[in-house]
Amino acid sequence: QVQLAESGGDSVQAGGSLRISCAASGKFDNLRCMGWWRQAPGKEREGVAAISLGGSTYYADSVQGRFIVSQDNAKMTLSLQMNSLRPEDTAMYYCAAWSDLPCAPAPDIGGWNRPVDYWGQGTQVTVNS
Repeated sequence: QVQLAESGGDSVQAGGSLRISCAASGKFDNLRCMGWWRQAPGKEREGVAAISLGGSTYYADSVQGRFIVSQDNAKMTLSLQMNSLRPEDTAMYYCAAWSDLPCAPAPDIGGWNRPVDYWGQGTQVTVNS
């Protein structure tokens, strides 16, 4: 069993930056991928970024060039550096982890609607205009 705990959510001004983190604990010997999803009020959950244990990264088009996902494998910590934030980035951000490859949001596995083994409880990010 794996537990994921997000932190760092806050309220920021548009154009600003924020870094959120996710700490993993428990037995995660088989985990190969981690990532971030977000859900805004009244909207479906959407994928934001993913990273493999080898460091390959994948981003949704809406955040490409603005967000950076990284991980510390030794500490099993996942981070998301969010720059040039926009009001439409306002959402609850969830950390996720899974063991099945590929880590990339490939179309044949549903893209960002792929199966995930573990979810965190979420951290709120609010971007004010």
